[in-house]
Amino acid sequence: MTTFWSTWICVLTIGSLIGLTWLLVGTRKGETKGSVDQTMGHSFDGIEEYDNPLPQWWFMLFAGTLVFAVGYLILYPGLGNWKGILPGYENGWTGVHEWEKEMAKADAKFGPIFAKFAAMPVEEVAKDPQALKMGGRLFASNCSVCHGSDAKGAYGFPNLADKDWRWGGSAETIKTTIMGGRIAMMPAWGEVLGEAGVKNVAAYVRHDLAGLPLPADSSADLQAGQQAFSTTCVACHGANGQGTEAMGAPNLTHPAGFIYGTSLTQLEQTIRHGRQGHMPAQNELLGNDKVQLLAAYVYSLSHGAGADPLLAEDKKP
Repeated sequence: MTTFWSTWICVLTIGSLIGLTWLLVGTRKGETKGSVDQTMGHSFDGIEEYDNPLPQWWFMLFAGTLVFAVGYLILYPGLGNWKGILPGYENGWTGVHEWEKEMAKADAKFGPIFAKFAAMPVEEVAKDPQALKMGGRLFASNCSVCHGSDAKGAYGFPNLADKDWRWGGSAETIKTTIMGGRIAMMPAWGEVLGEAGVKNVAAYVRHDLAGLPLPADSSADLQAGQQAFSTTCVACHGANGQGTEAMGAPNLTHPAGFIYGTSLTQLEQTIRHGRQGHMPAQNELLGNDKVQLLAAYVYSLSHGAGADPLLAEDKKP
């Protein structure tokens, strides 16, 4: 800040405080002592105002605010280039500086804990109760808005508590996904297949691959749908429809992994117009150490003992 603007701010601030003090004291001098029956000489709708002084507590409260303002401006930055006499404000006060100081305190306190877990394999971190609590808080703050507070997903966002992983469910793959994000794209096939082809492929995926019944009034040709699938969809989803993790192509034999719905109409919409998904990268926001905890928490949802009742049933002999 230049000297001119610093002086301008000081003059306005100090001048305002002096003016308010003069106004407070000056108006106090002419007040009538004690309560009287004398009025101010004017009436509004029959209501008259008595010439009584303001309460003592009001005056003291106003005076206290002025004293507080003076003390604050001495201790903290507020008068142009004045830095205040308290330590830690050498660079002036800003919200950014306060955030930086809070982050530095947090790093000093929690940094060693983060570093300890960052040096461990994700699978081992997922077994530590303290790490899971920390990872759960990170998930609630950064991931629950899309995947839900229970991590079971929503329309367009996958369930993280089951076994259907588009990009792979190993510990390191989950961490890679969180760190770098993912961009998935299902191309639109409406113009290539035509409306009849879209309906046939959707029916084939729902009935033959996912094992779900078709509506009673469906007139789709499942054989034609299989033929179209083998020429247009097999490159990503595989010949048997079980997907390709390297491409993020979902397993079509597991309808639980259909994040855009399993109804025939929804499948037709997906095939006709395609889908685009974007999982944002968390590396710059959270850093490696926090992502390690977050990955361990997500990994535990589908791999931890008793993490999900459905998984526990799957593990029964």
